[in-house]
Amino acid sequence: MNIKSLIVPMAALSIAAAQAADFKVASTSQVNGSFPPAQFANAMGCTGKNLSPQISWQGAPQGTKSYVVTVYDPDAPTGSGWWHWVVANIPATVTELKEGAASDGGAMPQGVVSVRGDNGMPGYAGLCPPAGQTHNYVITVHALKVEKLDLPPHVTPAMLGFMTLGTGLGKATLTLKGSR
Repeated sequence: MNIKSLIVPMAALSIAAAQAADFKVASTSQVNGSFPPAQFANAMGCTGKNLSPQISWQGAPQGTKSYVVTVYDPDAPTGSGWWHWVVANIPATVTELKEGAASDGGAMPQGVVSVRGDNGMPGYAGLCPPAGQTHNYVITVHALKVEKLDLPPHVTPAMLGFMTLGTGLGKATLTLKGSR
């Protein structure tokens, strides 16, 4: 292998890294890096409003045609974490999910598919860490190079994650805390 054969792949890597650095996710549904009670469940001992958080993003990689958004708790006492919200086939023209969009009475953008989370239901499942524990909640926005994923009827969050691997252009994450 000569030096010239490395220059093009290294340049492509530098461009991809720069694009990934520009890709950011934010949420106005937070207070000092933590979710407020509105984003907590109204079940299992929690008394929140089960209101899906506001999530916005910017700086997606060039060529993005759709997004997948997830909210995941890696600290849930299950051995495999807990998927609170999984949304696919968000059009590239959408760069925000408003607070409450996936809650009762909310409105998701046209064509979006809500995948069943770990509560067995599509839509947002509010947070409810065990009393006395603080959990990390990872919000991830995946930028995809396809307009939509051809999802099987009962796709799981793990299967969707696998499907994003071959179609992903980049991802942005934000980790917020939640405790009670």
